[in-house]
Amino acid sequence: MAKFDKAVVFLLTVVLMISLWLPISECSKKPVGAARKEDIPYIKCQVCEKLALQLYQQVQAKQAEISPKKISEYQIIEISENVCNLKKQEADWILKIDIVEQGDRLELVEQDSEGQCNSECKTIERACQEVMGYSDTDVAEYLYKKKPQIDSLVKYLCEDLTGACSTKPPKVPKDRIPGEPFVPKSSKEAEMERMLKSMEGMPGAPGMKMYSREDLMNMKNFGDEDADDEDDDDETQFPSNLGKVLKEKESQKKEWKQRITKAVMNAGETVKTRANKVSDGIRRWWKAKKAAVLKKNQSPARENSS
Repeated sequence: MAKFDKAVVFLLTVVLMISLWLPISECSKKPVGAARKEDIPYIKCQVCEKLALQLYQQVQAKQAEISPKKISEYQIIEISENVCNLKKQEADWILKIDIVEQGDRLELVEQDSEGQCNSECKTIERACQEVMGYSDTDVAEYLYKKKPQIDSLVKYLCEDLTGACSTKPPKVPKDRIPGEPFVPKSSKEAEMERMLKSMEGMPGAPGMKMYSREDLMNMKNFGDEDADDEDDDDETQFPSNLGKVLKEKESQKKEWKQRITKAVMNAGETVKTRANKVSDGIRRWWKAKKAAVLKKNQSPARENSS
């Protein structure tokens, strides 16, 4: 129960921090598009090249971080496993790429800041995952043992290992529907999402995502039923609601303690009653047994005396 209470308090603290730090316009839920699989053949080689660069740079950064210790093969495997997963920090590079039409080809253009993740972001992630496939441990071993320069790594990953750049990409059809425009995130929103990713897997921090302040106020056990209140009212009301939730959790905790205590006492009484019955039965059996033995021993004595 103590672990559960700590998890609840931790989660409520994070949610409160998000609500008070970010305005609604910056953290409102945005639709996330699905990957456009038909676009993957046009960008697969470019994605592989950028993937190789990221692997090289992230391994170098990790080595500098833990210096003078030497980076382990396990740490490199961890980077290679996460670099194509947008739920992990190692894949944040994908958020800075825009897919731009250049005549009959698609060009991956790196932006100065992270953008909102819609269909283009998901398409790059999917292409990255297709390139990597089951090769994450192979490329990690190559990085660990060979310590290659970036050119050698690109050739190994994109030509020898995966074949992502072994053929020229096809031409883009003229009737292809353009992707959505690149929409930059605010620095605060990007920082908050990085914070949530860093807490992924921590005790008491389940998979969390960004919610608007209005969403937070409308959650079960949070805030008013009136979702149209002004932001100032929400800010003054939210702390009191947080206190209310914590009191309710404390009340639930006491109620469960009482239930458990009562159940234990009832169980104890039941066991005690049954034990007394068994004990009485044993005493009666032993008394009868003892009387029978005594009677049997006395019978020969009476016969002799007669």
